Parts: sequence; structure tokens; C-alpha cells
Amino acid sequence: MALNIESTNKRRKVLIPLVAVGLGFVLGSIVIIITGKSPLLMFNAIIQGITGLNLMSGSFNPRHIGELVVQAMPIILTGLCVGFAFRTGLFNIGAEGQLMMGALAATAVALSVKAPAVLHVPLILLAGMGAGALWGAIPGYLKARFNVHEVVVTIMLNYTALHFNNWTILNVFGSVDRVKTAEFPVTALLKDPWLASFTNGSRLNWGFVPVIMAVVAYWFILEKTSFGYGLRAVGFNKDGAKYAGMKVERNVVLSMVIAGAFAGLAGAIITTGTFSFGRALPAAEGYGFDGIAVALVGMNYAPGILLAGLLFGVLKSAGPLMQSAGIPREIGGIIQASIVMFVAMKLGIERIIDIAKGKRADKAAAALADDAAGEVGV
Repeated sequence: MALNIESTNKRRKVLIPLVAVGLGFVLGSIVIIITGKSPLLMFNAIIQGITGLNLMSGSFNPRHIGELVVQAMPIILTGLCVGFAFRTGLFNIGAEGQLMMGALAATAVALSVKAPAVLHVPLILLAGMGAGALWGAIPGYLKARFNVHEVVVTIMLNYTALHFNNWTILNVFGSVDRVKTAEFPVTALLKDPWLASFTNGSRLNWGFVPVIMAVVAYWFILEKTSFGYGLRAVGFNKDGAKYAGMKVERNVVLSMVIAGAFAGLAGAIITTGTFSFGRALPAAEGYGFDGIAVALVGMNYAPGILLAGLLFGVLKSAGPLMQSAGIPREIGGIIQASIVMFVAMKLGIERIIDIAKGKRADKAAAALADDAAGEVGV
């Protein structure tokens, strides 16, 4: 009985996001029809963003595949950041600030350390992870020590990180144009001319390697280690975990530290992969908030977050393609918001699934009854 319940829950964790994604695209298609365009143009743009193949013209451009990966990498990592906190009972709204601090630390190491690329790049990535972890530790400690709600603290720290980043870029690193620092040395970059030429001039870089490693680490820590079990136990029931002898306060802090490290890695990859300089930002770029949506759609599991990040990445990278076909690029944002909305309507989707299953069961029972009646008649 318990096995049946567990298998049903696992199936629903897959079905609910799939239904939500389907409904999101249906709603997006309706909006496109209202604007007087064909939804086929949108799907052609999405297929082109995923495969590089334009079905209508028959042309192929691998640049779109590279841009998809570039768009997806940071939101996969911020999705891991938010999802890790969710799985351990914490609501981390601070991925944006943790990402900025990771980017700032990466900038500092890129500009101040001179080393061969084989050492320089790992040092930059570790610095980004460390800065993100430290920024995550602040709300974790306040939550564990004083029971200060992490939502309030992480939101405030997002603004703190933004202004601290800008002040440091402009005053410490000596930005000339009030926007960015000097160019990083080649040894500090994740960019590779071979990857760019292979994908027809895209911004694809080696950042996808640490992203894959981060997804595997997320899965391994939470699903395959006693340490991860302890973190999840605290998220399920703090009092029960404390009664069982677990160090609840320590686990709360460590959860936020690990979550922050994922976002800090995203900041380092953006700074040394997508760009090649530190940046002063007029406002938050939204990676952290996209991460919340990715974590929700991925149901906080590593494979789901990876797939949801790729989905949101293609919606972003296909925006210009949609626009060139006469479809407003905001359609991608509408679809993303719709998918999140439908995932949030979890109970309603479960009800739809139950009704569909009930109808199938009724049809199967009717078919069996007809067969039995036919046999009796014979």
C-alpha cells in the first residue's frame, strides 16, 4: 500500500509540471491568436531555439543552441539555490543578491590574481561560490539564532548586494565609463573561441561544465547522503529533528550556505563566461526570481530543475526569433508566468488528473462489463 502511494506521488510530481507546461503553452497560443498571428510561428521559433533548425525555411544555425545554453545556465543554478532551500524548509528569496556577490568576488579574483588559466578559472569559480555562500549564511544564521524570517532578510540583502556591488565596481576597481571594469585577462575567462566558432559566433562558454557538476552535486547531497537526509529532516519537522538529536540550528545555516554557493557560482559564470568584465548594475537582472519559478516548476528535484531551466532558457533565447516573426517577445514571459501559475494551482491540476483517471477507469469497467455480458450471451 505504501509503495503504491509513493509511486503515485512520484508520477504526480512528473505529471503536474507537464500539465502546467502544456496549459501554459495553450494560454500563450490563445494570446497569440488574439493578436492575429499563428501559434505555429511561436512553436517554430521555440524549435529553432532548441535545435537551431528553422522548419519553415529549412535553414540551420547552431548559434541558437549556444544561446539557449547561455540563457539557461544561470537560471538552472539559481533554481538549484532556491530548490535546495525549499527542500530543507527555507524560503530563499536572496538568490539574486547571492549571485551578485558571487559575481563581485569573481571580478576581484579575475583582476587581482595572476595565474595560468588552469588555476585562475577554478579560483574564480570557488571565490564566487564562497561569496554566495557567505551571503547566504547571514539569513541562515539570523534564522537559526534569532528566528528572524529568512524572506525578510534575503529581500533586504538583495538590495544591499546591488548597492555594494556598484560601489565596489565604481570606487575600488576604478571603472572608467561608470558601467564596467577593465577587461579580464584571458586566463580568467570561460570563453573559448572554438566553442564560439563551433556554434556560429554564440556566447557559449565552458560554464556548462560546472553547471552539470552542480546539478549532480545537488542530487547526490539531497538524495544519497545522510547529511542531505538530515537537512531534509529539519525541513520536514524541526521539532522532530531536534528530538531525534539532529543539530537543527547548524543545519539551517548550512542549508543557506550551500544554497548561496549555487547562486554565487552563477554570478561567477556570468561574469567570466557571458561577459569578460565586472559590471555596475542599474537594477536586479531577475536571475534570482527566475530561479524561484524554475524551482517551483521542477518540483525542487535536480532533474526537474535542469529541465525547467532549459525550458525557461529557450523561452528567453527564442524571444528575438518570435519578435522577428511578428510575435511580441513578451509572449515568452506570459508563458513562463502561466506555467508558474498552473504549478501553483497544484490541487486543481491533481483534481483534473483524478477526473481523467476516473473516466478512464469507468470506460475500462464498462468494457469489461460488455465483454462479460457477451461471454454470458454466448
